[in-house]
Amino acid sequence: MTDSADDDQPGSSKRFAFGANWTQFLTVLNDDRIQIARQSVQTLLQQEDLSGKSLLDIGSGSGLFSLAAHQLGATVTSFDFDPQSVACTQELRRRYAADSDRWTICQGSVLDADFLKTLSNFDVVYSWGVLHHTGDLWQALRNASSLVRPEGLLAISIYNDQGSWSRRWTFLKRTYNRLPDFLKPVFAVAVMGSRELWYLLLDTIRLRPWNYFRNIANYSRGSLRGMSYWYDLKDWIGGYPFQVARPEEIFDFFRREGFVLEKLSTCGGGHGCNEFLFRRKMPSA
Repeated sequence: MTDSADDDQPGSSKRFAFGANWTQFLTVLNDDRIQIARQSVQTLLQQEDLSGKSLLDIGSGSGLFSLAAHQLGATVTSFDFDPQSVACTQELRRRYAADSDRWTICQGSVLDADFLKTLSNFDVVYSWGVLHHTGDLWQALRNASSLVRPEGLLAISIYNDQGSWSRRWTFLKRTYNRLPDFLKPVFAVAVMGSRELWYLLLDTIRLRPWNYFRNIANYSRGSLRGMSYWYDLKDWIGGYPFQVARPEEIFDFFRREGFVLEKLSTCGGGHGCNEFLFRRKMPSA
């Protein structure tokens, strides 16, 4: 099956329905997950309190991290390309911050220059696990960075480049999204089931099979983000468009854009995301 640039375009039906997955995730959202999400924002931004700061959440998804930032005191602007993701974020605002004037939600694309002109610059621009799903990672990174005010923070996470393994995952994700809906669950079970069985087998060989099930049960805390094992798994097999980058590529890119790296957390060469916290330098006099 050959690649098609059309599959990466914002209007393509071959893109994964992120918003539909987030809609289902909201059925399991609870106060414990929200607390973990708040802690993850504090850890990534290295700040306990965001009072008096403006924060832009690019690709707000479920709205969980917009909510977390709002509860930490930030004035939040959230946007997402996917209408269902926008609806999820609006639902969280309705549940937890209906009367707040510190939370604005809209639909838009980080690749849409005209839309971005309607936004101001922010103290914090936050985009976790989003920009590599736009179909144009480097333009998305450039556009996101343009919204950070001098001395402001940019917090992002980007899938790690594993070379040939990343190319295999791209093929599997693209295949999943091209399948008829009734075949997608079968394909997902075939791909992810074999992967999960391998992890269970490894723990069994180590005489610790309970570790596998305990990790699943404690996933929301173990992921340090309050997320759901099942819905993250669906996101992983279906998350397309899909692009990757090595940590040094991201570092070099933002150095050229006038940013300083404040914090880096890697996935140790695995298939997860590398987290970056950059600070935008003041322009030279």
